[in-house]
Amino acid sequence: MSEPMILRVRLAAPVEAVHRALTDPAELRVWLAEHVEVELPTRYEFWGRYTPEGDAPHQRLLHADDHGLRFAWLLDGVETTTGFTLEAESRDTTVLTLDQSHVDFAEAISGSTIGVLQTFWALSLANLAAHLEGQPLLPKTDFTSAEMRGELVIAAPADKVWESLTDSGQASAWFGYPIGIEPWVGGRYAMGGFESGHAAKVVDLDPGRRMSVDWGPIGVTTWELAESQGKTTLTFVQSGFDEQNPPYSAWAGSVSGLAELRRFHEMADWQPIWLSVEVPGMEPLTA
Repeated sequence: MSEPMILRVRLAAPVEAVHRALTDPAELRVWLAEHVEVELPTRYEFWGRYTPEGDAPHQRLLHADDHGLRFAWLLDGVETTTGFTLEAESRDTTVLTLDQSHVDFAEAISGSTIGVLQTFWALSLANLAAHLEGQPLLPKTDFTSAEMRGELVIAAPADKVWESLTDSGQASAWFGYPIGIEPWVGGRYAMGGFESGHAAKVVDLDPGRRMSVDWGPIGVTTWELAESQGKTTLTFVQSGFDEQNPPYSAWAGSVSGLAELRRFHEMADWQPIWLSVEVPGMEPLTA
């Protein structure tokens, strides 16, 4: 079996508040899942349209204490294991480490249910951070729908947001992974940088307002900006994909990065929430 996927995130709340957000059903329904039932130390279940294979609960609690929990999660007929560990960094900040078994890079790009866990957890933890900071959440992935569209309001002018979406250095900083961008029609949009050898293509561009990138089988991502009273509404849409096999993993990954885009613009002393992101098959990313 492959090594577990590890995500580490700094949360702006003390351990007790983070533990409550991880275990209180009312809070979990805000940032994680549509339906939640928790009775510690025996039960930890979540399901619904925002959960992979969410037709019914498939979790089995293995352990819970004041510094984390661990549960088995049956997906694709395989019993995976998910763990949360909490460590106080300071009186007001907590480092959460998530480990998820049975995820590797091949699974992540295969379109399997297990493969979506990598970006499902990235988006979920980004929403946990937003919840703890009192910020609006990003759209959760609806695993029952083929519609992929959302909005995000950023307290910054549109020209600044546009620059951060189209400048390679800024995009790499807030997304937490190298991105090479040629901001013109026909230009490359390369996750991993231009040296990676793989690039999507910019297929539409209205400078300062709209950009569309064609990723091939997973469709076209379009970002559109509209400014009002010094704030920018970013609308993001995925289109042109096989609606019988929606690219849930790619969508969740793309949306999860936008949480840092908002923080990048709105925090004077911005630091990414991600302390490290270990992606199987790739070098770990470290802030």
